[in-house]
Amino acid sequence: MLPGSTAPCDEDAGSLAWMNAGPVKSRSTRQKTAVNRALDELTDFVSAQELFSVLKERGEQVSLATVYRVLQQQQQDGLVDVLNPDDGESLFRRCEAQTHHHHLVCRRCGRAVEIEAPAVEQWAARIASEHEFTEVEHTVEIYGICPDCSRS
Repeated sequence: MLPGSTAPCDEDAGSLAWMNAGPVKSRSTRQKTAVNRALDELTDFVSAQELFSVLKERGEQVSLATVYRVLQQQQQDGLVDVLNPDDGESLFRRCEAQTHHHHLVCRRCGRAVEIEAPAVEQWAARIASEHEFTEVEHTVEIYGICPDCSRS
């Protein structure tokens, strides 16, 4: 994935989709459940380090390595959105949209809004077809200043 890109969630993913996510590739553990519950409760994008801190504050016995592994699996399964800002580590959030989507991201506060962009989807399909590409994927993030930050 390119710097500054997003990994959108799977089309069928929902807030608690990790509980019904088809064949389990690895066993369910107390630590994975704690990470998933924290993701379900958080509304903003967080880094693995921030999520680890939240879990520690709750008294959960979860290693940072486990947090990274769970987040990586969640990303592969399409259950989390991932922002990869140019100036920092990856940020994760439970996927809210249940269809392919993109993000508007505030450069000041980091607020992210999920957006659908049918024109972008059509354009990407047309360009891929013109160049005979198959199995095409894309991500789009639009960076700007949110209304709250613009007012302050």
